[in-house]
Amino acid sequence: MYNSAFEKDSCGVGFVAHIEGKPSRGIVTDAAIILKNMDHREARGAEENTGDGAGILTGMPDSFFRRVALNEFGAELPAVGKFAVGVLFLPKDEAQRKYCKNIIEKFCNTEKQTIIGWRTLPIRPNKSDIGQSAIATMPHLEQLFIAAEEEISQEEFERKLYFIRKRASNFLRQDPKMGKEELFYICSLSSKTIVYKGMLTCNKLFLIFQIYKTMITNPIWQWFTHAFQPTPFPQLGSGYA
Repeated sequence: MYNSAFEKDSCGVGFVAHIEGKPSRGIVTDAAIILKNMDHREARGAEENTGDGAGILTGMPDSFFRRVALNEFGAELPAVGKFAVGVLFLPKDEAQRKYCKNIIEKFCNTEKQTIIGWRTLPIRPNKSDIGQSAIATMPHLEQLFIAAEEEISQEEFERKLYFIRKRASNFLRQDPKMGKEELFYICSLSSKTIVYKGMLTCNKLFLIFQIYKTMITNPIWQWFTHAFQPTPFPQLGSGYA
């Protein structure tokens, strides 16, 4: 009988940084090239354009999100380190999605952090040659903007964001009201970094999330990965989560 516990292998991982810590647009370009060059680490489904997972973690694109907050919420973001942006996978069902968001907001209030707003993540699956299997299992993606309480350090803010993420995730995954709990996942929630990922092939990650547009701020570093699973069963937990 098949047992996934017997499957052992590694992801393809890369890291790009400026040795002197200087922001550079070239880091974004290099990250895209290296990620595409990890194509040999991919596992794919029956469709050539459905992968088992690719993602990128990068420093917070501050000026980009300041423009987003102003356009979306009419809000000026606090100083660097005083706001966070999260990337969340949410159920496609509107009622369940609203319930998830209410729970997250409840834990934000418990930790005395302020919700600035929610934003549907603009993605382009139909214009990025994404496989139908990946599209069919794709959750609803949103970004959450949170402001830190006054007189709090960035490290303390990060701890509170960690508590919010863990408490909300544990609550919703054990909640009997959640029929779509497998479609809830917090990819990242931080004032320092942000994660974009999905059940994608290496060369589609930058296209679907329009990463070149979001990284106009010229990051100092980027870390990225492509999951490798030697099984024919890519699913939410391995790709979208």
